[in-house]
Amino acid sequence: MLKRFPHYKQMDMMDCGATCLRIVFKYYGQQISIYKIRKLCQTTKNGVNLLGISEAAEKLGFRTYGVRLTLEQLQEAELPCILHWNQNHFVVLYKIRKKKYYISDPASGLLTYDEKEFAKNWFSTRELHAGLSLILSPGPNFYQLEEDEPSNKLEWRKIFTYFYKYKKLFFQLILGMVLGTILQLVAPFLTQSIVDIGINTRNISFINLILIAQLMLFVGSTAVSFIRSWIMLHISTRVNISILTDLLIKIMRLPMAFFDLKTHGDLMQRMADQQRVEAFLTGNTLNTLFSMVNMLVFGTLLLVYHKTIFFVFFGATILYTIWILLFMRYRRELDQRRFKISSENQTYMVEMIQSIKDIKLNNAQKQKRWGWEALQAKLFKFKVRSLALSQYQSAGSLAISQVQGIFITYISAKAVIEDELTLGGMMAVQYIVGMVSNPVQSLLGFMQDYQDAKISLERLNEIYETEEEDTIQKDYLMQLPASRSITMRNLTFRYFGAGNEPIFNKLNITFPEGKTTAIVGTSGSGKTSLLKLLLRFYPYEEGEILVGGRKLEQLDFAMWRDSCGSVLQDNFVYADTIERNIAINDEFPDEQRLRNAIAMANLNQFIDEQPFGLATKIGTAGKGISQGQRQRLMIARAVYKEPEFIFLDEATNSLDANNEKVIIENLDRFFKNRTVIVVAHRLSTVKNADNIVVLEKGAIVEEGNHQQLTAKKGRYFELVKNQLELGN
Repeated sequence: MLKRFPHYKQMDMMDCGATCLRIVFKYYGQQISIYKIRKLCQTTKNGVNLLGISEAAEKLGFRTYGVRLTLEQLQEAELPCILHWNQNHFVVLYKIRKKKYYISDPASGLLTYDEKEFAKNWFSTRELHAGLSLILSPGPNFYQLEEDEPSNKLEWRKIFTYFYKYKKLFFQLILGMVLGTILQLVAPFLTQSIVDIGINTRNISFINLILIAQLMLFVGSTAVSFIRSWIMLHISTRVNISILTDLLIKIMRLPMAFFDLKTHGDLMQRMADQQRVEAFLTGNTLNTLFSMVNMLVFGTLLLVYHKTIFFVFFGATILYTIWILLFMRYRRELDQRRFKISSENQTYMVEMIQSIKDIKLNNAQKQKRWGWEALQAKLFKFKVRSLALSQYQSAGSLAISQVQGIFITYISAKAVIEDELTLGGMMAVQYIVGMVSNPVQSLLGFMQDYQDAKISLERLNEIYETEEEDTIQKDYLMQLPASRSITMRNLTFRYFGAGNEPIFNKLNITFPEGKTTAIVGTSGSGKTSLLKLLLRFYPYEEGEILVGGRKLEQLDFAMWRDSCGSVLQDNFVYADTIERNIAINDEFPDEQRLRNAIAMANLNQFIDEQPFGLATKIGTAGKGISQGQRQRLMIARAVYKEPEFIFLDEATNSLDANNEKVIIENLDRFFKNRTVIVVAHRLSTVKNADNIVVLEKGAIVEEGNHQQLTAKKGRYFELVKNQLELGN
């Protein structure tokens, strides 16, 4: 028997490159975590390139050759290899035989293409009859790798701990299940008694008594069902809140770089995934347990009534189970596609709503609507495939069920005619078969729901497996060093992604304690990146950042950010009151600090004009504000913290001249005895800085105060002469 080529499904639409490499590792007998491969590939929210896959493979023991090959040359290549597919995807080619090309596609599964179709997908252009390939062969260190496939991949044990505190309620549920089973167990005997005793003896009083008993049983079972539903609601709601809370806590602890790698849709779909896991655990699992008890009890009862009928039912159930299981793999593939399309759709909708003003300003309504309609067309095609699969499955299941019913009716009717069963016994058998059939369907539904929950849990694990920003293994400093100076030594940094050039290369710069340092330079020179490194958005590649002589990474994240006040270009205005937008981290804002922050940002007049003052709601759910008002709000937010360090990135570029003058004067007073770094394009805002650093392509080209740099008539002079009307 030939060994089936290994295959993994990609977790999201940008995961194809890393998943292809994981498939190749599996082929050579190594289990490497997708999280590790993704990190080494430097996968971003835009995916990964062939260079990133190559670098990751070489770090993990492969020799790689990235080449452009023709179909003839590909015949001689070492397989499996990774191919660039349709110009926006990666697949693994693992076999070529008789002009048939065998592909492991992380998005679609194991596929076979003829030569024409293969070339159409692989060739970069119609004119260029060649395609990009990454040839891989294991190096000498490959088989010395330690397998690091996560052992806690599904984490079911951890999830079940959420239910432990409700063990008393679960005991009540089980008690209710047992009681419900007993009540249902009596029903077939009552039905048989009505026919065999009541009707045969024409005893209407006996029939009335049995019917009253059935009515009481109905009332009892309904009451038990109601109580069970209330208990389930109580458990499921509380567990759902606990799971979601822990997920949010985990998300909040992730490093900022993580959110550069995921779209809004990806994260929101994963939130929906946790609800699917919770629904499976609180609903289907317990219902299936109840069904299994019923199946065991009523199956035994059916065996007692008639062995032949039992074996017919048992054989039909096995056939029914096999039929359902045949569709499980296709259901998994459809679920992965559903996640991908839903994620795209959700990201597109969020983006469209957030950018509606720009869409209207550029008359792009039609183009954006067409983009949305194209996504809906993809969603429709997915729903058609999903419906077709469901219909095939249902048709087969119904056919098996109907044939089973006909056989059982025939056998039971024949048994009545041959006096093996009474007529009441036949009716009881029909009731018992119905009671056993429902648990079988429930069990198979449980298997499908388990598959869905397992897929969801795999996607959730991508979040849980990601290393947190602030780990308990590290012993962080909980207080700032005595000195507030900041020094960067031989700092090298590049943004995540294969092939990216360094933003800084061996950068050395000092920001003295209690002084204001201004960073100026053209766009793309690294000014904003420098601030983000200081705020610990990203890890740097080489060198070190020192605060008072201590390494920045030794400081506790929360303590450091509490000590920093920042105004960045993409600060967020929340749909909340003005007060809550300024004092964002205080449940009960300090009135004195709040008044001081408002005064510093020159917001008094703006607030006085609002109908509810500080309680006026702003943002998406309230009053719209201008860019200038937004920037003043951000300045107030930074000042309110009364931080030791202040980082301002174009903090006054949207202000009018009057507001800018007032705020700069206020901030000059506030800056005293604080370490301040100001990034600006409007160079009039940095004239009073103690030191001005001119950056060009991540390197310092000039440094000094305003008078010194203008006297040099160098790069700084060129930048400021037009704004300040300096002479030649």
